[in-house]
Amino acid sequence: MPTEQVISELIQKVNTLTSRLSETEKKLSSTEKKLSATEKRNKELTRRVQHLEIHGKENKALLQENSELKIENTELKFKVTELEARLNSNSRNSSKPPSSDGYKKKPAFPRKKKGKQGGQQGHQGRTLRQVEDPDKTVKHKPGPCDCGHEFSDAELSVAETRQVFDLPQPRLEVIAHELLKGKCPVCGKWHKGVAPEGVNAPVQYGHGVKTLTTLLNVDYRIPFKKIQTLFSDLFGYAINESTVYSASKQCYKRLKEPMEIIKLKIIEAMTAHVDETGIRVEEMLRWLHVATTELYTYLFVHEKRGRVALESEQSILDKLTGWLVHDCWGSYFNFNELHHALCGAHILRELEGLIENEQSKWARVFKTYLMYVFEMPLEERIKRRQQIESRYILICGMGEKAEPPPGKTPG
Repeated sequence: MPTEQVISELIQKVNTLTSRLSETEKKLSSTEKKLSATEKRNKELTRRVQHLEIHGKENKALLQENSELKIENTELKFKVTELEARLNSNSRNSSKPPSSDGYKKKPAFPRKKKGKQGGQQGHQGRTLRQVEDPDKTVKHKPGPCDCGHEFSDAELSVAETRQVFDLPQPRLEVIAHELLKGKCPVCGKWHKGVAPEGVNAPVQYGHGVKTLTTLLNVDYRIPFKKIQTLFSDLFGYAINESTVYSASKQCYKRLKEPMEIIKLKIIEAMTAHVDETGIRVEEMLRWLHVATTELYTYLFVHEKRGRVALESEQSILDKLTGWLVHDCWGSYFNFNELHHALCGAHILRELEGLIENEQSKWARVFKTYLMYVFEMPLEERIKRRQQIESRYILICGMGEKAEPPPGKTPG
């Protein structure tokens, strides 16, 4: 091959290589620019990631704070509802005693209007009627005639009789018991009469006075001082407070045997109602406990309200065998061998509280149904017992769905 041709091919290859090198340099420059842009973008992305991480931590903290605020808000709403319910509570919609209502007391059961007021048709009234043998008769004679004639008793007859029922002048009857003595003319032995039982002193009050003061003090709850004032105003004798106290104590001792009979009758009963209320004894808070049936009532006072009192020697609950009706006080449920029933009046109060404070629909339905059954004649209740119980269970199910029982708090 000629030299010139070889040189020409070499020059051509050099030019080709130079062109390729130039293109490679351009590509390298473009790649460097892209790499620089990528590095800048990576830096920007890194910055954004760091920024997002910071915001993520802040967001997590905000979510935690929001969750805590929601819980706190729920608790505050519950407390507000509870305080409003407590503020609006009375004996009609809670277990508070009627004495806490002041001058705005209402009946435990709502009363319906029953037509016109006064005596109803067929009602046997108790109007005063004249008696055949009055204690005292006063005759009122007419004055003289216009002509001057004055009437004698023989000329007059009864035209009209008007009787006045009034109290006699109150006075104490003083009975003197004279114990006579005498000497036997045969043997010379002296004999003396025996005073009636209970007549033990030269001067004392009789059974009538003691009975009245005990009745006034215990049943009518009149204090000793007022009884003393009353006796002084009515009879002119200011009976001693100690006499009133002693009479009540004597009555209590004499009632021991009847009280045992009452306790036995309540123990034998199928159903007993029990309750407790606070009273003041010598300026100290004490608890008056009651167990009662339709005919018998047993009361006792104790320092405690709950289990200690209900299981004391004075209580008879441990001897009962039937149904125990009460106000859901927890201590009553310690008597596991008994059947328990809740007082209807207390249930109605609790339902009324739910209606007034929480606008509960099922509570309104339940209250209406209980009052419907309460006003139903007993014979009808017996006939429809199965239907009544089915409806009762259905409404209770509605209540459990609307307001499920609270779960146990762990810990």
